[in-house]
Amino acid sequence: MASNRAAKSGFAAEAQRKINSKYSEELAQESLEWIKAVTAEPINTSGDTDNFFEVLKDGVILCKLANALQPGSIKKINESKMAFKCMENISAFLECAKNFGVPTQETFQSVDLWERQNLNSVVICLQSLGRKASNFNKPSIGPKEADKNVRNFSDEQLRAGANVISLQYGSNKGATQSGINFGNTRHM
Repeated sequence: MASNRAAKSGFAAEAQRKINSKYSEELAQESLEWIKAVTAEPINTSGDTDNFFEVLKDGVILCKLANALQPGSIKKINESKMAFKCMENISAFLECAKNFGVPTQETFQSVDLWERQNLNSVVICLQSLGRKASNFNKPSIGPKEADKNVRNFSDEQLRAGANVISLQYGSNKGATQSGINFGNTRHM
């Protein structure tokens, strides 16, 4: 593990293995190839966890991605390798991702990337952002997002629906549970 923390053991190690098992090298590679296409940065697009982590861990490429999608999104990109400067980059990217329309549940925590705790959540965030890229006239990845399908019913149609008795409600035709005994009666 590339973080400065001690190796996890017991339940924590099991939980970490479960998180790591969800990581998809194919989606990670697709994300890195998309980043390379949008930013024109010469990055290694291999989807293995080590490369994915090394390319993104300092947040510089992520900030360049945000600025490639919408110029000027991130004013200052920290080139320093100091932990808090890298975390600042990652946080700035996450703020931009939310502003670009990535749902909060599809983003990640800075430590997920910096401490390599959950690289899968980083992939999910990049995939989500990749689906939104067409809004910025950039190539996108993943399935096309659905358009809204708003339906407007007239008052007459709504009233007509209220009069329909659905067969799904069912009927017991007056049946009751009286007279039903299970097992033996109680003797006193």
